[in-house]
Amino acid sequence: MGTYSQQFLQQTVNLVQLGSIYGLLAVGFSMVYGIARLVNFAYGPIFMVSTYLLFFFGTLMSAMTETAWIVLVFALIGASALTALLAIIIEKIAYKPLRGAPKVSVVVSSVGVGMALEYLVLSFIGPNPHRMPTFVGNSRYTVGGVNFSLATIIIVAVAVAAMVVLNLYIKKSRTGIALRAVAEDGLAASFMGISANWMISVAFILSAIMATIGASLYGVAYPTFNPYFGEQINWWSFTAAVLGGIGSVKGAILGGYLLAAVNVYSPMLLPTSSWRDVVAFGVLIFVLMIKPAGLIGKKRIEKV
Repeated sequence: MGTYSQQFLQQTVNLVQLGSIYGLLAVGFSMVYGIARLVNFAYGPIFMVSTYLLFFFGTLMSAMTETAWIVLVFALIGASALTALLAIIIEKIAYKPLRGAPKVSVVVSSVGVGMALEYLVLSFIGPNPHRMPTFVGNSRYTVGGVNFSLATIIIVAVAVAAMVVLNLYIKKSRTGIALRAVAEDGLAASFMGISANWMISVAFILSAIMATIGASLYGVAYPTFNPYFGEQINWWSFTAAVLGGIGSVKGAILGGYLLAAVNVYSPMLLPTSSWRDVVAFGVLIFVLMIKPAGLIGKKRIEKV
């Protein structure tokens, strides 16, 4: 096998790992927009807070047991619960009072909430980077000259499982059907006895859980973090969601993998890796010029 072919296959493994994380995060970002028609720019900072919660719960559990998977499971449960609670508080305080306000007001509010979360973490914890506890063993494997780790297998498996379960939940459960009804027509859903306010809160809860699962997987792949990295996650999640079709679970997943492909493959073809951001946003602009609703998004008809 040639050197370039081996490098391509190795980068493809990296693509699947990164795309699984991006897809999961894009689904979380897209959930709120799909139900509430709200672009939640506090999503990245919420992700950042969930990362610190995972760090604190993981550190606490590591002192009690050396079994990595037990540490991960209990850290994930604790962080998910607190992140979901934070998301509900944010929705009730910062977004619900603006439900009938111009959309720009809601966007400004979400940006303000995100900045507040970032500065609170900076004030109480500080700007110094932290390292996530070890959640997965360091086992590595080689197949056909391509290297991959146990962490890669777990990241892909957990991310795909989370996305499949969420998709099934939305399609099959009573709450999921109610979510889809509110997303389609909130007024008509209210006539059928469905509480749009509660469904929006459920969307925020699901979004927070996806962010926490994504944070745990991101911490396994890239264990060092600081209070600023939520901004980057914000933009990548938003870009992936819009690229595939914001408001669509399948579109968000597709956008996540496409964005990962650009990030992974572009440094192989370009003289410097810093150009990958330019290429990523260039692809986004090109796609939106052809399909304004995203690759598999649907145009929404506003009722007047």
